[in-house]
Amino acid sequence: MAKITYQHPNGTVTVVDVEAPNTVMRGAKLNNVEGIEAQCGGSAQCGTCHVYIDPANTLPLPAMDDVEDDVLYGTACERSEFSRLSCQLPVSDAIDGLLVHLPEAQS
Repeated sequence: MAKITYQHPNGTVTVVDVEAPNTVMRGAKLNNVEGIEAQCGGSAQCGTCHVYIDPANTLPLPAMDDVEDDVLYGTACERSEFSRLSCQLPVSDAIDGLLVHLPEAQS
């Protein structure tokens, strides 16, 4: 289980415990965290689960593959070097304490 913190654009935070093998996106949906639409259900097709990994993050996240990289060019909010699709971030004990920032809009 990992504690994931979702920081909303207005600065408020929601902290939830998420069990493996969920993803950061699924953890948000299961815990009613607003700000992640996930219209495709987590198949890296829509980009509506776009998040920004906190720049101070030192936790081991999987490398971005070509599909995720392509989808991030079509998201509603500007892509940055910290952008990821939360559906492509598997939850494990190794990412306990992850902080993600939610964009202003997902679609």
